[in-house]
Amino acid sequence: MATCKKTSTKKAKAASEKKEAPVKHIGIVKNDPWLEPFEGAICGRHDHALWKLNELTNNGKQTLSDFASGYLYFGLHKTSKGWVLREWAPNATDIYVVGDFNDWQEDEAYKMKRIDNGNWEIKLKASQMHHGDLFKLKVKWQGGEGERIPSYANRVVQDDATKVFSAQVWAPAKPYEFKKKNFKPNTNPLLIYECHIGMAQDAEKVGTYTEFKDNILPRIKKDGYNAIQVMAIAEHPYYGSFGYHVSNFFAPSSRFGTPEELKELIDTAHEMGIAVIMDIVHSHAVKNEIEGLGNFAGDGCQYFMQGGRREHPAWDSLCFDYGKNEVVHYLLSNCKYWLEEFKFDGFRFDGVTSMLYYSHGLGEAFGGYGDYYNGHEDDEAIAYLTLANLLIHEVNPKAITIAEEVSGMPGLAAPFKDGGYGFDYRMAMNIPDYWIKTIKELKDEDWKPSSMFWETTNRRQDEKTISYAESHDQALVGDKTIVFRLIDADMYWHFKKGDENFMANRGIALHKMIRLLTASTMNGGYLNFMGNEFGHPEWIDFPREGNGWGYKYARRQWSLVDNKDLCYHYLGDFDEAMLKAIKTVKNFQKTPVVEVWHNDGDQILAFSRGDLLFVFNFSPNRSFTDYGFIVPQGSYDVVLNTDSKLYGGNDLADDSVRHFTNYDPIYERDGKGWLMLYIPARSAVVLRKNAE
Repeated sequence: MATCKKTSTKKAKAASEKKEAPVKHIGIVKNDPWLEPFEGAICGRHDHALWKLNELTNNGKQTLSDFASGYLYFGLHKTSKGWVLREWAPNATDIYVVGDFNDWQEDEAYKMKRIDNGNWEIKLKASQMHHGDLFKLKVKWQGGEGERIPSYANRVVQDDATKVFSAQVWAPAKPYEFKKKNFKPNTNPLLIYECHIGMAQDAEKVGTYTEFKDNILPRIKKDGYNAIQVMAIAEHPYYGSFGYHVSNFFAPSSRFGTPEELKELIDTAHEMGIAVIMDIVHSHAVKNEIEGLGNFAGDGCQYFMQGGRREHPAWDSLCFDYGKNEVVHYLLSNCKYWLEEFKFDGFRFDGVTSMLYYSHGLGEAFGGYGDYYNGHEDDEAIAYLTLANLLIHEVNPKAITIAEEVSGMPGLAAPFKDGGYGFDYRMAMNIPDYWIKTIKELKDEDWKPSSMFWETTNRRQDEKTISYAESHDQALVGDKTIVFRLIDADMYWHFKKGDENFMANRGIALHKMIRLLTASTMNGGYLNFMGNEFGHPEWIDFPREGNGWGYKYARRQWSLVDNKDLCYHYLGDFDEAMLKAIKTVKNFQKTPVVEVWHNDGDQILAFSRGDLLFVFNFSPNRSFTDYGFIVPQGSYDVVLNTDSKLYGGNDLADDSVRHFTNYDPIYERDGKGWLMLYIPARSAVVLRKNAE
């Protein structure tokens, strides 16, 4: 793999004046000339990642996948002769394995021995340990000792009475065998249903992998989504952290069931044609020492940064040291483990902004390109993210990687060969922020379609994004979902059919329009958080002291959308119809978004994608008769109308009517004419041009 060659803007200009061959820039600079002044920094990061790749692979003598196989060596493994357990603990002086098998006492028969490179090992007979046994490591160091859960533990459980976590020997007699051997995700387009296993059931309790498989996957399939993005998979001691304070990176959360049940969930999703993306957290780790990695062997910086950079200033957590090869090995092995062992189809990397900058992005404005290349970027973290993407796609070329990143760092979702970091997609985090700001701050009469269109299509042309109107962030206590911002308490009193008031009708109309505009302008994929598609009425609040440790708000009330006497099903039915319409255009996400017309005074917006025409009237009180658009000549049929009575609308237009363009000599030579439409207030319509 060739290194990046820096070429200055000055040299490029000189070559142009001398009529020499044009200067060849690295890909992302070629695609965006505004990056030329920073090509040196871009190439420096690229070359640093390449250098690290060569170091870890011994200059290509092994693959990155070979390097990232720590989970096959470390941790507990059953062998033909019994058991072997290995751990990396360079600061330890002694390590004992304690558990059910030795009454949790130090026993010379269970004492590990130091081997090399700070590693420890113990080999046990088959009779010394059994499937289901609970155990920990008793780690000693100069001046201290403590019980620890092995860093590669693949099963961690919590005692119901004491609330203490322990590793559990997990070697079932009949390991799960995947039925779907080769699964290829459908990314044309990628339609993601973001979800949380524990809060996915209607009952006030922690849901299970099996309940999700049986009860929720069929709903997702019917709705038309082709991927799920699953939160809170890796074990975390505090349920209310939403899974973002991870303690055991190789252990699927036992709150939801067994590893076999998670595998069956993923296998079943694949059989349904649904990809399974894991929300992976490598941006930080929980501080806990007994459950986590916070002070594994008397060295609080074994995995984490030194000094003031060790603790995250906003998240009350610890920051990984991406400059340590052992830490990179651990995290890369974690990526490969979930891909190989559980057949996940990829990852949504959480907290990427926090990783990219020494400041974690806190207090940064990011007002210009110079803010991405002023020396406050963490090149080691950037190298890790780049290597993670290279590894993931080496293990599974069809894998999906998504970056949750708010700063707008260029190249994040561009290929490594072009100077990028290799993610397949980045989250379009500007879009939900825009919708919230619009709803909160502007009167309905001041909503501007030109601004909406700009915000939903404003992205780097060489990077794919995941568009979304709202995710789990807006559903948490302290924030509000879109439907709650639009309707608020009236949802509780006026969401029964026939009893809708002005606020309910307004919210139903705008909820559909906001989602349609967001989804129909995507350039990569679209995401919805579980329940938001039907306007789930309550926020998310996990069990805690302030709510009596109850589960009332840590669930999803499917009974609401199933009740045809309530208005929730209007929104759910529309979401299903919207995705169905989008999927009628092959490679919808790749088709150009062509603006046909906007008029902020009328609050009208129209654009086309393939043979679909999208028309929006955001005016709260003005309907338009014979509103004209210049479009390709021919006939058009309505395929979706937000104002249809099927979706809680007023049914003011006759959608069975075929619309024909009117002749205009001015546009005749371009094969275009006038399409005249009746567009009711607060409605949107999707039409398809018929083949001639």
